[in-house]
Amino acid sequence: MSAPFAIIAGVGPGTGASLARKFALTYPVALLARNPENYSTLVEEINKSGGTAIGISTDVSSASSITAAVSEIKEKYGDKCAAAVFNASGPFARKSVLELTEKEFTGGYEVSCKGAFLFSQQTLPLLLAHTEDPGAKYPGTLLFTGATASVKSNALMSAFSTGKYAMRALSQSIAREFAPKGVHVAHAIIDGVIDIPRTKEWMKDMPAEAKISSDAIAEAYWNLHTQSNRCFTNEIDIRPMLEKW
Repeated sequence: MSAPFAIIAGVGPGTGASLARKFALTYPVALLARNPENYSTLVEEINKSGGTAIGISTDVSSASSITAAVSEIKEKYGDKCAAAVFNASGPFARKSVLELTEKEFTGGYEVSCKGAFLFSQQTLPLLLAHTEDPGAKYPGTLLFTGATASVKSNALMSAFSTGKYAMRALSQSIAREFAPKGVHVAHAIIDGVIDIPRTKEWMKDMPAEAKISSDAIAEAYWNLHTQSNRCFTNEIDIRPMLEKW
């Protein structure tokens, strides 16, 4: 029998890396990102530290790319996925709706919603296979990374928030369909700026309590994964203590 594994889509130097390291403490992990530079050193780090990891260059907005990635994962790890995390986001175009190009507007939807849909279609059968295994320690878990824009669309944010709003709706529908089958589906509203390499320069004057720790996000996701089927949390808000909301 194959051992359960985890899939993290949208791996980079911040939250994705923290999620990979956290889940790799328990499971073999498959790390998906469009650019191999986002996972190559992380795969090496996990394997050298005693874990098991593979990285696959994947365009989550492409059905053929997602299908090929999951086929490779099944060939390597089997058909029982304990946790699948969709952490990918579309391009960030902060512009007036009068200035957005069609490509910029649909870019957010292509990744955040269409990509989440394609990822869910490919991983849910693997999550069900794990959940139905009498030896499974935790229910199969499908997690989505949302944002403030998932519930509040500010000015100049129409492209980004449209995709995130849609992903939240998708996660709710999947949760209602698959909870009775034992799969735990949850959406996380990341409400604040994450303390990652890309944000350090313009956040340097902010106190630590005003920034979200990517490792703490990973810990929260792990806690969601380990919930029993008698206590499913389907949405959480994550923000630092000094965030205004």
